[in-house]
Amino acid sequence: MKGRAKVNKKLLIAGVFGITLLLTGCGTPTLKNGEEVVASVDGQDFTANDLYEELKNQGGSTVLVNMIDTFIVNKEIETDDDAETYADSQYESYQSSYESNGQNFEDVLTSAGYKDADDFKDALIVEYKKQKITENYVKANLTDAEIQSYYDDNIFGDIEGAHILISPETDDDMTDEEIEEAEEKAKKEAEDIIKKLDDGEDFEDLAKEYSDDEGTASNGGKLTITYGEVVDEFWDAASKLEDGKYTEEPVKSDYGYHIIYRESQKDKPKLNEVEDDVIDKLVDQKLEEDTTLQTEALVDLREKYNFKINDSDINKSYNNSIKEALAETDAE
Repeated sequence: MKGRAKVNKKLLIAGVFGITLLLTGCGTPTLKNGEEVVASVDGQDFTANDLYEELKNQGGSTVLVNMIDTFIVNKEIETDDDAETYADSQYESYQSSYESNGQNFEDVLTSAGYKDADDFKDALIVEYKKQKITENYVKANLTDAEIQSYYDDNIFGDIEGAHILISPETDDDMTDEEIEEAEEKAKKEAEDIIKKLDDGEDFEDLAKEYSDDEGTASNGGKLTITYGEVVDEFWDAASKLEDGKYTEEPVKSDYGYHIIYRESQKDKPKLNEVEDDVIDKLVDQKLEEDTTLQTEALVDLREKYNFKINDSDINKSYNNSIKEALAETDAE
């Protein structure tokens, strides 16, 4: 399956809450009851337990779950070249974005709680793995009926053909009336080209002379028309044509006006020939439609690794956060 991981945009901020606090160590004073003193002021000692209780109330479940998730996703998925390449690419993107605004990215990382660039890249890799785990979870829960339905409704044989595109000459400074006039002019030009075709002129020659599609004009407008890779208006018109025919009226899309010629259509591929592609597209579709799937996938993975929270307060906070996360999409 292709990598489609997307970085959590709160990742930099989240780094602050992921800092590991060293509550014990050389030189740390200890009270009679064995509690370590983390800090003191004006005779008042603040112990490790004081700090723990306060941190627990300020996102303790989030910190704990992040630690657990980092552990289990690294056990579940190894760090491969794709993960590292992804992290490097995302790092460069973040760095460029911050530095273009005059900020020192090293300072940004430090403020967010990351030790250095490698520490941040490790966090990016964890996000990448979480997305892969989510994709695998969605894939594992697809039904045969869903796969068959997507295949029936969305898989077609490619159409070999050609087109001529006439784009209206517009710009952002034009009034609505001027834009409408440009649209009418483009449509009229497309209609005139259809008349030339009716009079026997060659489609390929007309495409080379008039088409505004720089990608196909030079080869006479020839192209392979694949469902899902062209705008709906284009596919609908091409699929309704008979072989050897062209559209009798210009086909309007956001790009302008098309004259479409259909040469032939390939047979629809068998399901077993395109099943992997169907599954990938279904996974993409489900991830786009349901933002709770990563939450579900990680909850499922934690259960696989026998995740248990012994602190009742943190456990309650964790359960509430899961309910809220799942309820957000239901509310939408």
